[in-house]
Amino acid sequence: MIEITAKNAAGEVLARARHETEALLCFDRAYREGDCLEIDAGDARHLWIQPDASVLPGEVYLPEGRLHWVVPWGEHRLPYRPGAFGEARHIASARIMTGAEIAARRNLACNPSDLRGDTDFFPHCTANVETRGESCFAARNVIDGLRFNTFHGEWPFQSWGIGAREDAWCLLDLGREALVDAMALTLRADFPHDAYWVRGQVALSDGGIVDFPLEKTGDRQFIALGTRRVRWLRLQNMVKSDDPSAFPALIELEVFGRDAE
Repeated sequence: MIEITAKNAAGEVLARARHETEALLCFDRAYREGDCLEIDAGDARHLWIQPDASVLPGEVYLPEGRLHWVVPWGEHRLPYRPGAFGEARHIASARIMTGAEIAARRNLACNPSDLRGDTDFFPHCTANVETRGESCFAARNVIDGLRFNTFHGEWPFQSWGIGAREDAWCLLDLGREALVDAMALTLRADFPHDAYWVRGQVALSDGGIVDFPLEKTGDRQFIALGTRRVRWLRLQNMVKSDDPSAFPALIELEVFGRDAE
């Protein structure tokens, strides 16, 4: 059984939908600050969800079978399309993924529903720096499924910005162990505003470290990882080019593999 519940900041129920395998929620009420969606999936752990029409659908992993998703408000809406969450009518959906979907090789990193701060669902991205603390440069932007990279700033050009820090890192937590074999990076390519990284490193939870080169391009750059059983990956030791610009940035991080179990 899957249940989607919309609540206000006081915890009062605004609307609810439930179904054995796929819950579809539609309700009329303008969102207010503190509103949230809660999903209870029972024993299911892998769901395909879309919490709002402004968010791309995608896979999430729920360690406890539950998800708490706070509706972005104020400045936190900048990584989403103009007018996002502002309609008076809202839709949300959640379905249990099939065994074939879970067993398939896919991009395990993509989670358009990821939020800044602590979450109870995965994948989840965090970093030690986000340019000026602004949401359009937040770590969660690199797993939102969008690879538009010819400009910088608000949607659809949101990115992970490092504020010119040389020690910047970005960590992707899958929430469970998976067998990964490759990753792809899409750099922000708003040249000459942007610089780029010439090389970097990924540390993996199995203790491995992989060094990789990067080029000045807006295309995806694929990096082989071998077959590794990991829960998390951390981009680190990113080395900037000698461009005059101080602003290298990452648009999207993709990690390819399949669930370990």
